Amino acid sequence: MTYPFLDRLRVIESSAFIAAPLAGLTLAQFGAQVIRVDMIGGGIDYARMPRMPGSGRSLYWTALNKGKRSIAIDLRKPRGRELVQALATAPGPNSGVLLTNIGTPWLAHGLLAQRRPDLISCTIQGNADGSTAVDYTVNCATGYPAVTGGGSLQHPVNHVLPAWDIACAYQAAFAIVAAVNRRQRSGEGAELKLALSDVAFSMLSHLGVLAEAQLLDQDRPSIGNHIYGAFGRDFGTADGGRIMVAAISANQWKALVEACGIVPAIAELERRTGLDFSDEAQRFEARDAIAELVEPWFAARTKPEAEALLERHKVCWGRYSTATQLLAADARVSAANPVFERIETPGVGAHLAAGAAVRVPAMERQPTAPAPLLGTHTDEVLYEVLGLDGAAIGHLHDAGVVAGPGRDPTAGGRA
Repeated sequence: MTYPFLDRLRVIESSAFIAAPLAGLTLAQFGAQVIRVDMIGGGIDYARMPRMPGSGRSLYWTALNKGKRSIAIDLRKPRGRELVQALATAPGPNSGVLLTNIGTPWLAHGLLAQRRPDLISCTIQGNADGSTAVDYTVNCATGYPAVTGGGSLQHPVNHVLPAWDIACAYQAAFAIVAAVNRRQRSGEGAELKLALSDVAFSMLSHLGVLAEAQLLDQDRPSIGNHIYGAFGRDFGTADGGRIMVAAISANQWKALVEACGIVPAIAELERRTGLDFSDEAQRFEARDAIAELVEPWFAARTKPEAEALLERHKVCWGRYSTATQLLAADARVSAANPVFERIETPGVGAHLAAGAAVRVPAMERQPTAPAPLLGTHTDEVLYEVLGLDGAAIGHLHDAGVVAGPGRDPTAGGRA
């Protein structure tokens, strides 16, 4: 589902991988008209796994490009590059916005601003000096692989969530909206540059990790599945299940202790250790001893029994599951949640898909359009945005400069 907050804004996106496409998706989910530019036949990420059997269509690419329009252009040809430049600098108060992570000279802000001085461009980079980096090569420098899941520098644990790509995407979308707001007031354009590594390292600053290293000369400890700075961990149930509990706030801590029936035992542990467990830092200090009191409670119960009691006592808890188990058993990921809807994606079929995660009860939302085949909107974009007539568009097709959906390698044919 999409909201019409940005329904007059047009964004030209030339991108690959996660951060830039997710930024474009975010803008589209808030109503922007996002026109994605791709090479005829697809770019470097068009067939990225996982793929649908038969069509070979990427579930990764189609998920990141819902709600966008698609124009297929041969970017190796000078005329193709000229078309993209023209799209990015097309006249109008709600156009002139470019989102990219390609970093090619012919899309440089200074060059395009000669055509349109109030251009807004957002270029996502790996590092601020222009050198290459991806989420995984940035994350290894943050220190997190040395503290994730009992990791160390000798045996790092790489988590699989591309967290820095995600954070970068949302910051890019926010920066574009902020720049558009400023242009509406001042008439000035903006060159926005956002490095993936800067996003990651600035987050270390925001979370106090850098200050801890600089001021206290210490690194976060590797503590397995414990929550740093409070009490929380996963526990096994009698039937082989795993449940995560978190007791960060005072109420969460009280609820867990009462649910597990260990109030007297906790009081005795406080007396013996001289610690005050009303303080989350002292709960963290005694985490292993506390866990020894909690473990038997879970071990004596099946997962459904434990979950029912935790829910009854309003404990903060979560169920470990795979994605297939999540779909089968969790109402939060279903059509019952208005964030989700069923869509029909060409080459993929009918499936559950998420729209904007924010909920605005008083505003009507529009259904999400599925990711198009490459070039689905080539002709209409060239006509609507650049004003090319049928003959001119036909010449571009004949010259192999642009293509329609028939040239999509997953469409089952060529045109």
